[in-house]
Amino acid sequence: MAHKIDRIMKFLAYDGKISVICANTTNLVEKARNIHDLSPLATAVFGRLLTITTIMAVEMKNSKDKLTVQIKSNGPIGSMLTVSNNFPEIKGYVGEPHVDMPLNEFGKLDVGGAVGNNGYINVIKDIGLKEPYIGISPLVSGEIAEDFANYFVNSEQRQSAVALGVLVDRNGVKSSGGYLINPMPDATEEEISKIEKAIFEAGAMSKMLDNNLSLTEIAKKITGDKDVKVIEENITPIYKCNCSKEHMSEVLASIGKKEIQDIIETDGKAEILCHFCNKKYEFSKEDLNKL
Repeated sequence: MAHKIDRIMKFLAYDGKISVICANTTNLVEKARNIHDLSPLATAVFGRLLTITTIMAVEMKNSKDKLTVQIKSNGPIGSMLTVSNNFPEIKGYVGEPHVDMPLNEFGKLDVGGAVGNNGYINVIKDIGLKEPYIGISPLVSGEIAEDFANYFVNSEQRQSAVALGVLVDRNGVKSSGGYLINPMPDATEEEISKIEKAIFEAGAMSKMLDNNLSLTEIAKKITGDKDVKVIEENITPIYKCNCSKEHMSEVLASIGKKEIQDIIETDGKAEILCHFCNKKYEFSKEDLNKL
């Protein structure tokens, strides 16, 4: 079921004038599906969000940098959040993991319907500056790839082509991945229209992965440039939560002395669930008294 190892690769096309990042996130999305017990529709939605977050995360320079992406909207899936470092190690959660809807008019999982198109993307990049960078952009379709292409133009002032796809069957995630293409300022109109044509002819990202195309083959296909140059290739995105009992006790401590006293008197113990990995942490009466 699982593909070869998940991978993100960075390329330059047309003599360095076009930047391309391609990602295969099949195993990562399958892991998220298992952790959160996601329905096929929620897998397709959340898989796309996880994928674009990992792609944006590898654009950050330092290991201490942190990226948080949130989608809040009016769709039945509720709000979603992903958090990643530049490794990228990523985690996240979904408001309604069991969301289910009829297929859309094209017979596909209705991602746009699940997300809704009345809402926004909120991106927070903590990259070591005094204040984190915050970008907010409205959703345009709820399909996620279009919404992020719109975000890049509005919030980061860069033209982009974004594709994201998750192929799900009865057994889980068959393939998942995406790409981000950014023309540099010196890219010509001719090169950009070549890329538009190549993207159209290449078809869906998840299909290309399902057909076992390598990321380099995909980069050539979506740019129409046979001589794409590999810039970075050994990037392995993983789903990883760094929660611990210590961290959870800080969360518990933050509710205040009176509330903890109440818990001791009424329940005698507490249980905290990590939203990101569904791990349970038990706190005994002794633990609570210490807090």
